[in-house]
Amino acid sequence: MRVAIVTVGDELLVGDTVNTNAAWLGRQLAERGVDVERATTVPDRVADIAGVVTEYRDRYDAVLVTGGLGPTHDDLTMDAVAAAFDVAVEESEVALDWLSESGYAHEDLATGTADIPAGARPLHNEEGVAPGCVIENVYVLPGVPAEMESMFESIAGQFVGSETYTAFVTADEPESALIDRFAELREQFDVQVGSYPGEHVRVKLQGPEERVVQEAAAWLRERVDVVEEAEGT
Repeated sequence: MRVAIVTVGDELLVGDTVNTNAAWLGRQLAERGVDVERATTVPDRVADIAGVVTEYRDRYDAVLVTGGLGPTHDDLTMDAVAAAFDVAVEESEVALDWLSESGYAHEDLATGTADIPAGARPLHNEEGVAPGCVIENVYVLPGVPAEMESMFESIAGQFVGSETYTAFVTADEPESALIDRFAELREQFDVQVGSYPGEHVRVKLQGPEERVVQEAAAWLRERVDVVEEAEGT
């Protein structure tokens, strides 16, 4: 399963808010064996959001969009997703019923609170007010992390990929000094190798067979100056 993540918000682009949603979703999807192939941040502009959604919904099995939900002037995501599908935005009776059951009277809600693209299935916001929705292969979630995480958990079962296994080896050597060993490792074992330098070099080994991944990790540990070892799954 191939997925793209789209995070919406001017505040993300200028660094006023740290984009934790993309990282959290990436981890959740990877744990389910889903391939996250794009993580894109766009401003609060209908044309930009609609353009990315239109492109990605044709290229990927699913698109997760977070942020820009609600009735305020810069909450434009529902309008943009509707534009991407060439449908109108309409008030969701199902969402209104949920909100009513949660203690929100219709007349107390700001105009547009329960608006979603026509034909979309609403997603209840257990931690907030504005609903999300699903339209074809596009999933629209809130930007508030607690709300987004709760809503994703309600649909997480729809994101299933191939089971993969991971192991880590942390080396106390310069990354450039490891190049030859990485090449030999890849020749001998059917694993993906990721190299992430920092104070030390954290090497991530990933593959579809647990035995092969563990053998590759053991092989590498014998050939590098190991700092620490993290358990893989």
